Amino acid sequence: MNFDYSPKTQDLIARVTAFMDEHVYPNEARHAREVAEGNRWAPIPLMEELKEKARAQGLWNLFLPHSDVGGGLTNLEYAPVCEVMGRVLWASEAFNCSAPDTGNMEVLERYGTPEQKARWLRPLLDGKIRSCFAMTEPGVASSDATNIECAIVRDGDEYVINGRKWWSSGAVDERCAVFILMGKTDPANPDRHRQQSMIIVPRDTPGVKILRALKVFGYDDAPHGHAEIAFENVRVPAANLLLGEGRGFEIAQGRLGPGRIHHCMRTIGMAERALELMCRRSLSRVAFGKKLAEQTVTMERIAESRILIDQARLLVLRAAHMMDTVGNKAAAKEIGMIKVAAPTMACKVIDWAIQAHGAAGVSDDFPLAYDYAQVRTLRFADGPDEVHRNQIAKLELARYR
Repeated sequence: MNFDYSPKTQDLIARVTAFMDEHVYPNEARHAREVAEGNRWAPIPLMEELKEKARAQGLWNLFLPHSDVGGGLTNLEYAPVCEVMGRVLWASEAFNCSAPDTGNMEVLERYGTPEQKARWLRPLLDGKIRSCFAMTEPGVASSDATNIECAIVRDGDEYVINGRKWWSSGAVDERCAVFILMGKTDPANPDRHRQQSMIIVPRDTPGVKILRALKVFGYDDAPHGHAEIAFENVRVPAANLLLGEGRGFEIAQGRLGPGRIHHCMRTIGMAERALELMCRRSLSRVAFGKKLAEQTVTMERIAESRILIDQARLLVLRAAHMMDTVGNKAAAKEIGMIKVAAPTMACKVIDWAIQAHGAAGVSDDFPLAYDYAQVRTLRFADGPDEVHRNQIAKLELARYR
């Protein structure tokens, strides 16, 4: 593996960094202010302005590898660029590179019909609409996706959907126009991984009911949000099914690999910024007669943070390289490893940064408290740590059987 970034990647890192310096960091307070004003689920003027600027500079849809409709970057090329975006929680949306839209666009690009792509993929790529991925359910342990109970039943030329979902990210956003939903079409199939299917559900379909917006550690993540949703006799055309009945797990694995690694890329950027803030704070604050940066405990935490971040980055780059060269399935262990390592690392680094800031660290004057809430939540999203560890162990043990 070549650890040097290509000239193409270096150019994009420089351009995205310049965009962040000029348009994102100076507008963090404005973003918070506009989200807090009026309808919290409506798009804010700042984001629409930034999207226009990013698209005009060619910094748009960079996440789609080997595609003529996106940035055409490989996972390895995209990783350090995505890391820069991750330094501010909401920044990736300005480049049309934010979850869950990226994963849903990958699904439509890989598995959608020409008609599905024309209706849903094109406006998503243009940033005209947003989307939601509806998989997790309140009634079952969704870490085992075979537990999913939402029913997708064929009735003539339609499918009828009944069930309840929650933590459906993006569903509360007024721009959300479409869900990709996972449910069961064949619950009696003896192969538990062939019972599920994925289907496209327009948000305005009768029977789709947003029950409530869910909070994460007290944050509602507006205007994005996470919803609990009831699907009551929701009828959609049979043509909305993706790939075919019983192929939901196949699609999920194709979707979650890139989604997981994108989360990890952004998480490294978040940890880098936390370390930067910790260093700056410790150089400017005096306690017990000397600067925090001169206190041994602070120096140890700064050193350990640098070690942990660089370790996680190397794991992410290796996983990205494998995804590009041998495919997502062959890279399953490496993807699982980074999904455990990156959020765990970031939780520790951000926690140390909060400690260095004292009471200010848990306030809204700095991004650390919100970042910590997001990273801690990421240890559940796209599969909890325990599931990934079990899978890693099984793959490791298989070498000796």
